[in-house]
Amino acid sequence: MQRLGYYCTTLFLGSLFSISTGVQAHYPVMSCVLEQKNVLCQTGFSDGSQAINKRVKVLDYNDQLLLQLKTDHKSQVSFLRPEGEFYIRFDSGHESPIEIDYDEL
Repeated sequence: MQRLGYYCTTLFLGSLFSISTGVQAHYPVMSCVLEQKNVLCQTGFSDGSQAINKRVKVLDYNDQLLLQLKTDHKSQVSFLRPEGEFYIRFDSGHESPIEIDYDEL
């Protein structure tokens, strides 16, 4: 009977661990670099997975949309650097969006 209790406890703890690791959130990540006149952004998630076909927006400081892009099969977007001040927003649809300011490039 004591052995049965051990197996039940082990099974319960194993199931609990599986459930808790299965619901961990993976937050969005993005890095952008300026390559001459082009901006290249790599997007993804904290677990290393790609963010394919996700929206990336380029906005001015008045929140006016300058560009709306979708990530490609490599989880990237590339665009000509806009004139003036702007920021880049990657909103994966869950968690908080990532924003990178033009002066961080």
